[in-house]
Amino acid sequence: MSDPTQFSDTLSRSEFLAGISKHEHTNILGRGKRIKLNKGKILFREGDPAIRIYIVLKGRLKLYKLHEQGKEAIIRYINCDELTAAIAVFKNKAYPVTAETVGEVEVIGWDKATMHKLMLEYAPIAINMLNAAISRIDDLQTRYLELCTEQVEQRVGRSLLRIMKQSGRKTKDGILIDFKLSRQDLADYTGTTLFTVSRILSNWEKTGWIKSGRERITITDPHALVSFSELG
Repeated sequence: MSDPTQFSDTLSRSEFLAGISKHEHTNILGRGKRIKLNKGKILFREGDPAIRIYIVLKGRLKLYKLHEQGKEAIIRYINCDELTAAIAVFKNKAYPVTAETVGEVEVIGWDKATMHKLMLEYAPIAINMLNAAISRIDDLQTRYLELCTEQVEQRVGRSLLRIMKQSGRKTKDGILIDFKLSRQDLADYTGTTLFTVSRILSNWEKTGWIKSGRERITITDPHALVSFSELG
């Protein structure tokens, strides 16, 4: 297993460890279970007992629920330095979603008893986890309102901008969403169909707002996309 110190830069940006000195990070991480998974593997599955809270050290997780017909509804992407499953673990619930790896992923997980001890030893952890939970609730409320009140083009635009903000990387062509994001993934994330997303993205490519290909999307004119999503 890799040395936790190699993730010091990532962890220094983590909301989970805000207010905790870097020399304490190794102790906190060392008391969790380290897991490395290849692309497309399941970290935890919807309906299983929620045993551990995880932080992503490397890579990205896709959280999704399955409809009765087996269709995915993507709830969120969990990026480097972000937590997942805290509420389910503390409430002794089942995992409400499935967590699948996007590329190679490395995480550390703590069970409930261990996390309680860490929260008593490091007071900022409790505050940081509360802030993270509030942020997730706000995000879900925002997406619910988008589904209820906005046209599909605005939903797709806002979703691309949200993902770009979380996972964008500047390139000569614009801001690249720095992981494989297929049109089907975007349809599952925005609650629409592959046909609709393909039509919308094709139109935006013609207007010069984006470039796409091989499950990669670059936002070439983010200002235009913001204006459209906010005012459309």
